[in-house]
Amino acid sequence: MPTKEKGLDDLFYDTLRDIYYAERKILKALPKMARGASSQELKAAFEKHRDQTEGHVERLQQVFELIGKRAQGKTCPAIDGIIEEGEEILEEFKGTAAGDAGLISAAQAVEHYEITRYGTLRRWAEIMKMPDAAKLFAATLMEEETTDKDLTKLADSKSNREALAA
Repeated sequence: MPTKEKGLDDLFYDTLRDIYYAERKILKALPKMARGASSQELKAAFEKHRDQTEGHVERLQQVFELIGKRAQGKTCPAIDGIIEEGEEILEEFKGTAAGDAGLISAAQAVEHYEITRYGTLRRWAEIMKMPDAAKLFAATLMEEETTDKDLTKLADSKSNREALAA
């Protein structure tokens, strides 16, 4: 009996489960990052992104509903590794001038991972004729890109210079 060849719908579902797992892990990591930040601006940025991430999880749950599947994550070694690196930076540089610059770099690694996933999922949803899912992904993608730009501004305006001066 031949096995069914996997298609784009399988890949879509697999990637959806991957980013769902990632977002839930990120939700747990953001409060730690906020506590570890020295500057009030960075603490506020992490807290704001935590609130946004709750919305990202809700949007993903809506996509699961649209495709008639239960919202369920799938272990994502990539996000686990990125978060682990962030925790190492937090431990090794906590309380130093370079700490915030390191936390921003770790947060941007997370953002860039999310941007690639949401960009891909949006495109696949478009070509699979799932406009409602594509809109949900596009909304999250826009927020992730904005967060990335905001983190760059924070790094350029303060954190990188303070780390350099130390």
